[in-house]
Amino acid sequence: MAVPSGPLILMTQVYRKVLPNVHKELEDWRKKAARIPDPELRGQALASIETKTFHCEGGAIYSLLADEKRTSAISFIVAYQTISDYLDNLCDRSGSLDPKDFRCLHQSMLDALNPGAAPSDYYSFREVTSDGGYLEDLVATCQSVLLQIHHFDAIRPYLQELAGYYCDLQVYKHIEISQRVSKLKAWFLNYKDQLPPMSWYEFAACSGSTLGIFCMVSYALKGEEMEERAVTIRNSYFPWVQGLHILLDYFIDQEEDLEEGDLNFCSYYSSKKEMMERFGHFISEADRAIADMPDCHFHRMINRGLLGIYLSDRKVPGQRDVRIQARKLIRRSGAYGRFFFAASWFYRRLRPGA
Repeated sequence: MAVPSGPLILMTQVYRKVLPNVHKELEDWRKKAARIPDPELRGQALASIETKTFHCEGGAIYSLLADEKRTSAISFIVAYQTISDYLDNLCDRSGSLDPKDFRCLHQSMLDALNPGAAPSDYYSFREVTSDGGYLEDLVATCQSVLLQIHHFDAIRPYLQELAGYYCDLQVYKHIEISQRVSKLKAWFLNYKDQLPPMSWYEFAACSGSTLGIFCMVSYALKGEEMEERAVTIRNSYFPWVQGLHILLDYFIDQEEDLEEGDLNFCSYYSSKKEMMERFGHFISEADRAIADMPDCHFHRMINRGLLGIYLSDRKVPGQRDVRIQARKLIRRSGAYGRFFFAASWFYRRLRPGA
């Protein structure tokens, strides 16, 4: 099956071949989450699936790169993203502010990318620990898919690098409010010389995406030689594509994060004008970064799809400034962006809760 290079073919394959499998996988995980003994963990697991389904739906588009292994890719993407969403809920909504707790929980995301790694006690810094094996099952599912990759060692270091950034971010952004910014700034300084010019909060955004991992695993499942391709994917997706992804996520959550007292990286721009200029820069650099990727038309559509998916979100119309800025970004995104915005808008209205 050829990788789709046009928006109509892409959307047709997404609706016919990707989303039904995503929803099936999520329903299986929802049933397992409903059997979690502890009510707090059960509630957070179920909420993460109910409210963040679109994370799995969007990430699973990369399964189209896996050809005949598409179903395996979807299993991995849904399981890994479900770990991410579940842990995000646990860190955001529980009373813990302990970095050791967050580090221990997120060890599961590193173990999930390391076939053969034995599970540890991910809840060891929590009083509530009875999840009925839910998190271990998610980790094991990811590991079982990665065992299908014959040349896994070629991608292992890049997966661990990207996941390492992600886990570090989740630790620093959830600790005591008074320490968050200083810890994030200090973390950024460790990598500043290796990055193109950007701020600490933009680096944090670049670290908070799983797209590079999904892209790399999907190509590897296809059975292609990954020695050089893994480097290309890593350099194409980190920092620009991943940064665009997470900045858009924070962009639509500005009002919600303000109400909840959650960290939002968009709030650190000196002005709305600067934010929009930097968004434009991330769009341009993301396009440039994937120009040398195999199937570059597919990846360019992903960039535009990110804009469409996020800017069509139901949260946008209720935030006046965000709504005005979203219109500018839609115009900036070109014909592909407008196409995916329209497709996402209709999908959300046709599917309750999307």
